[in-house]
Amino acid sequence: MSGVAPTTPPELLGSRQSRLLGRLRPGGVAVATLSTIVVFGVLGYLIVNSAGWPKVQQLFFDADEFWGAFPKLLPALVKNIQLFLVAEVCILVLALVLAVMRSLPGPAFFPFRLMAVAYVDLFRAVPSILVIFLVGFGVPGLGVPGLLNDPFFLGLIVLVLVWSAYVAEVYRAGIEAVHPSQEAAARSLGLSRFQGLRHVVLPQAVRRVIPPLLNDFIGLQKDTALVSFIGVIEVFRRAQISESASFNFTPYLACAAIFLLLTIPLARFVDWLAGRDRKRQLATIAR
Repeated sequence: MSGVAPTTPPELLGSRQSRLLGRLRPGGVAVATLSTIVVFGVLGYLIVNSAGWPKVQQLFFDADEFWGAFPKLLPALVKNIQLFLVAEVCILVLALVLAVMRSLPGPAFFPFRLMAVAYVDLFRAVPSILVIFLVGFGVPGLGVPGLLNDPFFLGLIVLVLVWSAYVAEVYRAGIEAVHPSQEAAARSLGLSRFQGLRHVVLPQAVRRVIPPLLNDFIGLQKDTALVSFIGVIEVFRRAQISESASFNFTPYLACAAIFLLLTIPLARFVDWLAGRDRKRQLATIAR
């Protein structure tokens, strides 16, 4: 009806108002700070007063071992970053192909849909560590010379195989989230089905799934440590070597700190993107 301003749905408006009121409520920050101090203070007290704390502190929280491990671990981190960057590019391409194959309509494309479904189901069902062992030790057994005997290359293959299955499902969710009227409009303009998919559906789908894609790449970044099981000397494997030399587990803590420094900024960036997307959707609904 003209003259009536559009309103935001009550459930969305209420959730947004409650978040704003929570931020502005007097004393809220003080209560949150106090409760955090109490909870973590109690946990810390229980830990440091437990019977085995001195031994755990010596084996896992040795400051000299911690800072001594960093110069050895940081150069090995280059391998993890190389794996992550190369695998990410390959995964984005292969996963998009799988998602498009699974979205193809009509009985003529059933074999392609079947292959895509079988691929996704297989590599989402089998644990990544098993794929690492099967490929890392099975493929060199074929005796084929060249890259197939390089642990770095084999680890890269495994990461691409496994994570393409997860990312393909993210892409597919984005494709299915695009309203069918968009494809119908593209067809009405004279575009073929594939042209409509390429120029209309896929750009919208990719834009919708950027935050979940980044979440998956956080997991990929951590999974680069799995290639250590087939002989790649990356940051986790270097931590194992340091632990074996000193019989102290603190290098593992240093390795964990390095991964935290890598993943937390990316996680906060994902949160920011998701929040911006949520605000954009609310603004669209309000209009």
